[in-house]
Amino acid sequence: MTSSDQNKGKDKSAFTRDRLAMVDRLRRHYHIRDERVLDAMGRIPRHLFVPEALRSHSYGDYPLPIDHGQTISQHFIVARQTELLGVSKDDPVLEIGAGSGYQTAILAQVAARVFALERIPEFARNAQKVIHEIGVFNAAIKCFDGTYGWNEFAPFRAILVAAAAPEIPQPLINQLAEGGRMVIPVGTDKEQRLIRVTRTEKGIETEDFGACQFVKLIGRYGWEK
Repeated sequence: MTSSDQNKGKDKSAFTRDRLAMVDRLRRHYHIRDERVLDAMGRIPRHLFVPEALRSHSYGDYPLPIDHGQTISQHFIVARQTELLGVSKDDPVLEIGAGSGYQTAILAQVAARVFALERIPEFARNAQKVIHEIGVFNAAIKCFDGTYGWNEFAPFRAILVAAAAPEIPQPLINQLAEGGRMVIPVGTDKEQRLIRVTRTEKGIETEDFGACQFVKLIGRYGWEK
């Protein structure tokens, strides 16, 4: 039996059960406490953002490849980054590295509006298509170098970066509102730390939330390749 055959045999209710089991794992094993984040993870159909051949693995506890050497992050990482942002329902959010659009859709459940940047045209087109198909209309995805940010809609109360930078891009710091937060992996291609940046009236504060592993952030203020 091919992967496609396996996916066709897995009905909608089975994906729903897997999704609810994922949420339970996030709550019990990973100690995600923000109920708005957990609710979003329980409502957004992750399997629709995964290549068809891998859909039976959609709710597994690991990242999945989506093409061009990129991945859809492990569900814990999606939940953890979203929780660390502390997004409120009135906040505009900037996302760097939309990829499949799954993280974009999650953010759209907890924020007023999401402005997402993706450097790979195919990903940007597909992600926008899928999020519209599932009824998410408060997110816009643009194909552009995300390390520049999206100055037209700045400042942002929250910025989520879904790829690792050698250092925090200055344009993103400039576009962070006072009191706003940015969650970004920083480090080399082998060793990275998950950092939360908060902009205060006195300047920038950073917190370290431990080791992580992301693909590299490619762009003018990231990695060349």
